[in-house]
Amino acid sequence: MFCVAPAELETKMNITKGGLVLFSANSNSSCMELSKKIAEDVNTTIMELLIMVYACKTSCAKSIIGVIPYFPYSKQCKMRKRGSIVSKLLASMMCKAGLTHLITMDLHQKEIQGFFNIPVDNLRASPFLLQYIQEEIPDYRNAVIVAKSPASAKRAQSFAERLRLGIAVIHGEAQDAESDLVDGRHSPPMVRSVAAIHPSLEIPMLIPKEKPPITVVGDVGGRIAIIVDDIIDDVDSFLAAAETLKERGAYKIFVMATHGLLSSDAPRLIEESAIDEVVVTNTVPHEIQKLQCPKIKTVDISMILSEAIRRIHNGESMSYLFRNIGLDD
Repeated sequence: MFCVAPAELETKMNITKGGLVLFSANSNSSCMELSKKIAEDVNTTIMELLIMVYACKTSCAKSIIGVIPYFPYSKQCKMRKRGSIVSKLLASMMCKAGLTHLITMDLHQKEIQGFFNIPVDNLRASPFLLQYIQEEIPDYRNAVIVAKSPASAKRAQSFAERLRLGIAVIHGEAQDAESDLVDGRHSPPMVRSVAAIHPSLEIPMLIPKEKPPITVVGDVGGRIAIIVDDIIDDVDSFLAAAETLKERGAYKIFVMATHGLLSSDAPRLIEESAIDEVVVTNTVPHEIQKLQCPKIKTVDISMILSEAIRRIHNGESMSYLFRNIGLDD
């Protein structure tokens, strides 16, 4: 995956042509930190990681620590209908290959840690993003933290409480938005039929959800709107949220997230949108996207990763890195 090597360890690291970083504290140590810069083909990178972990395991390594700031397939952590839970599969593969410890950052759902039977340190990028708000947004006291959907309200509430700011939540969907029935997710169409069961039985069908027209719960008029989330991949929902906030009177709009995947035409769409700035961390490399869109800014989080590696290697407590983090964070 991707990890920025700590500066104080660079002289002791052996960096191969393939991007694999092996760290050895001394000649007798068999502890290794594995990191791999994420490639265009994520599946190939995952397979390479598993092979490297297994190679270390068969070479009798004492401990094998994976540093994966962005855990791939983290959005696929719930079963939808009869689908597969890919995060669980990936966790099982890593544990089976021989991983003994995992360092990651801002998992899409904290419950993903339960998929592993090894220690998982889920670090937080929020202190770096909060520092950016305080230092780079001069009038941040006039800002309001926005959740673009009720699902991200907890994260927005955490930011708002730490910055002593108000909160707003966007709820509903645009009237012209395509429904599941229109875009083919239910193809062929669902038919109410009881022919497959006993004629005397009729299983009741669940009433489908119907979202109300898009509304903003909270006052954003004449204020700076800061939309917070964990992942920015497909930016359509962020663009729709920005347009709604502009209509409600917000005069400046920031988007902040930990993982900036920014796939497909995301840079172009951001550049043409009402969003003033997109702030992401360097858990995923996005240098090309930054060249395409000057609105994208990067916050460096290598410091906390290097400190986590140092503490694990020296057998020190990791609790310092999780101070002031509540159950809902």
